[in-house]
Amino acid sequence: MKKAVSIILTSSVCNIMNLYEFNLKPLPERISAVWEHGSFLAIRSEASYSIVLYHMGKFFAEVWYNPYNNQIERTRSFKSKNCLEPYLNLIDLSELLRK
Repeated sequence: MKKAVSIILTSSVCNIMNLYEFNLKPLPERISAVWEHGSFLAIRSEASYSIVLYHMGKFFAEVWYNPYNNQIERTRSFKSKNCLEPYLNLIDLSELLRK
């Protein structure tokens, strides 16, 4: 079952940072940027992680949370639509992908 998601593409992060700049930041700053500027899209599970997907304007960011130690252990950012494949059964990205 797909869940429809409406996304407002006027995120202020578009003018703040790009993928390269995001990746240069230390983990705590990347997490803060995602929470401050990201638009939540979906959540999925893999191994022992809860992985939350955000749209950051010009790229996507995943936040990898480990519930066993109650820690965010990593982020993963990307532009490739191929990396969205694990989420395709969870959300409808058709409107976003047309942009």
